[in-house]
Formats: sequence, structure tokens, C-alpha cells
Amino acid sequence: MTTKLNIAIAGSAGRMGRQLIGAALNAGHNVSGGSEAPGSDQIGKDLGTLGGKEPTGNAVSTDIAMAAQNANVWIDFTVPAATLSALSASGSPAFVIGTTGFTDAEEQQIKAASSSAAIVKAGNFSLGVNLLEALVKQAASRLGEDWDIEVLETHHRHKVDAPSGTALMLGEAAAAGRSKPLSDVRAAPYDGADAKRVPGEIGFSVRRSGGVIGDHEVTYASEMEILSLRHTALDRAVFAYGAIKAAEWVATQPPGLYDMSDVLGV
Repeated sequence: MTTKLNIAIAGSAGRMGRQLIGAALNAGHNVSGGSEAPGSDQIGKDLGTLGGKEPTGNAVSTDIAMAAQNANVWIDFTVPAATLSALSASGSPAFVIGTTGFTDAEEQQIKAASSSAAIVKAGNFSLGVNLLEALVKQAASRLGEDWDIEVLETHHRHKVDAPSGTALMLGEAAAAGRSKPLSDVRAAPYDGADAKRVPGEIGFSVRRSGGVIGDHEVTYASEMEILSLRHTALDRAVFAYGAIKAAEWVATQPPGLYDMSDVLGV
């Protein structure tokens, strides 16, 4: 049986935060705290109520240290600045980070924080996407540079970063399959009169449309055939439940920077 955890959730009144609360409570854990930005009209609201469950007696706070008090794991699906602030202010021994859009310098801050805290960081927490990542890397390693690799992602109209963290994760997997860093082979957006494709590069296309939760497709195309690998999320809860699985795993790990492949053993 999984040990009952005290879990604190950043952005707890947001769409993802509410899903995380519900998933944590459904899994038998205690949501011991939650945070929101100053000025939110949800400050002081009961966390259980926000998650669509019975009241827990614990309320949303603007104080990160207070929200994280006694927490075994801090779960953060917010924005880079808020996540980095929580890494230093919460004092939590373990983190699950689903925030995307970090700069290279911010990624280094997270890596530095992992010397004293166990951190699971991923662009996507669904089991299907993480299996897709493994398949993308394998396919890229088997197909030569005469096969063009393109990553297409579609999300809801409110998503702010592009390409998505998941799309970049898949691009990194494809580049790793070819033993190269993505920064060396990532294509610029196709635009203008001189947008011819460069052989060996990995292209990205982005769509923002309606209420799409998440759709990712990686294509490998030669002159004679096309291979497509695709994942579609049908319910936002899939990410929340994956994050709770990551929390259960990381709570028992030594300091270090991990991803979902570590959690799932894929």
C-alpha cells in the first residue's frame, strides 16, 4: 500500500491545480496546503472544495512557506518565475514540476536545486506520452537523415508557451535518437520566401485551437513513405494522476533531477 503523503499544490485554484487536488485526495493522500498569487479571489478557500471533494480544513494561501509546511512533496504546474520561487521558498524535500517554458538559465537553477532536493520534472505526465517519447527516440535512431522529422502539437487557445513542453520533449527524444542535442538540429519556423527545409533538422508546428487538451504527433517522412506516432489526451485528469504517481515515487528518492522515464521505468 502507498504511504499517505502530505502534498502541497501550487496554483491550487487554477484548472490544473483543482485536478491535482482531486487526484491526490482520490489516491488517499492529504492535500496539506496550496498557494495562489496575491490578489486571487480564491485566497482562503478550502482546498478540498476547490478539488470538488469534501472540505479538508486546509485553505489556499499566498505564503509559499506556509502552504508547504509539513508537505512531503510540492507539486507545481504554474509559470517559470513562480516555480523557481517555490524551489527556494517552500523548503520542501521533494518536488514534481510540470511547469514548461523555462529558459536555459532557469533550467540550470532547477538542476542546482536538485543537489539538495529530489525533483521530478517533465513536460508531460501522461503514461501514453512517456511511452511515445521512448518510441520517438527508437524510431529516430533507426531511420537515417533522409527521413524528415516533424513535431506537430495542438493545444487550447489559452496556452501561452509554444512549442509546448511536450513537443520539445519529443523533439529532444528524436534528436537523442540521432545522437545530437536538439539545439543543433531544431529548425526555425517555416516562414517567408526562403523557408526550404534543411535535411537533418527537426521541425516544429504549433496550433492553438478552442479547448483542445493536448494532441502531439511526430512524423518521419522519406521520399516513399511516412511514419506517424501520435498521442491525444482526452481528459486533463490524465496529467494530474500521472503527477500524483510521480509524487508517490519521488517522496522516497534521494536528491537528484529525475523525469517520468525514471518514475515509470521506461
